[in-house]
Amino acid sequence: MTLIDGYLTGNRNRQVEGAGAGQRSEAFSLLFDPTTFRHIERLGIGPGWRCWEVGAGGTSVVSWLAKRVGPTGRVLATDADISWHTSAARPPVEVRIHDVGAEGPPGGGFDLVHARLVLGRVADRELALGSMIRALRPGGRLLIEETDPALQPLACPDEHGPAQQLANRLRAALLTQRGADLAYGRGLPRLLRAAGLRQVEADAYFPLTSPACVALETATIQQFRGALTSAGLVTDAEIAEHLSNIAAEPMDLATPPLISSWARKR
Repeated sequence: MTLIDGYLTGNRNRQVEGAGAGQRSEAFSLLFDPTTFRHIERLGIGPGWRCWEVGAGGTSVVSWLAKRVGPTGRVLATDADISWHTSAARPPVEVRIHDVGAEGPPGGGFDLVHARLVLGRVADRELALGSMIRALRPGGRLLIEETDPALQPLACPDEHGPAQQLANRLRAALLTQRGADLAYGRGLPRLLRAAGLRQVEADAYFPLTSPACVALETATIQQFRGALTSAGLVTDAEIAEHLSNIAAEPMDLATPPLISSWARKR
C-alpha cells in the first residue's frame, strides 16, 4: 500500500499500520457517518432489508444498519481483514472475509449494497463494481462513496498565515505519492450510469472544520511521519512545527470532499 492509498482509505490494515489506524478510522466515522446514514435513510431502509456493507472498515455503519433492518433483516459485513470485527458478528450481522477487488459477490438478492472509501483501494475497480451490482436484487439500491482530493486538495482552504501554508505543503506532500486516482470520486455518477443503473444521483460533503478534522490530520501526520521524511518530501522539523501549530491554535482543517453517488438496479 502506498502513502496516498493509506491517506485516502483510512488505513484498514491494522496489522501493518499500527494503533494510529484505529484513531484515523474513528475520525473517518465521526466525519462521514452522518452523511452515509442520511443517504441510506433516503434510500428507504427498513425492517427486513438485506444489506451488504463492502470493505466495512469499522463497526459503526454495520451496527447502524443492524438496528434499521431489525431481527428479520440481514447485514453482511465483508473485508479482507475482519480481526477487529468480532464484536459486530451477531444476528442480524454476519462478518465474512472477502476481497471485492478479486472475488465475485458473496451472495445475492441484496436490497442495499454500500461501499465507502473502498473502490479507490481495490486491485480491480471494474470487477468490484460489477460484483456489487450483481449482488443487488432488481430494484435494489447501490450507494458508493469516495473522496476526491483533486477537487479540493488543501488542508487549509483559508490560507491566511504561515501555519496554514505549512499545513498545505504537508497535504501536498501526502498527495504527490502515486497509487490512487485523485479525481475518482467525481466520476462515480458516470460509472453507475455506464453500468446500466437508473435514477443516478450524487452529492458532495466537504467538512471545512471540526474536531474530527483535527483528529484525522494529527493521526495522519503522525502515522506517515516516517514515510514523508524518508521520501524527502518534508523535514521532521516541519512536521513537528505543524503538529505544534495544530495543538496551539484553532486551525480550520479540511478533508477532501466525499462524493456520494446512489442508484437503483433495473
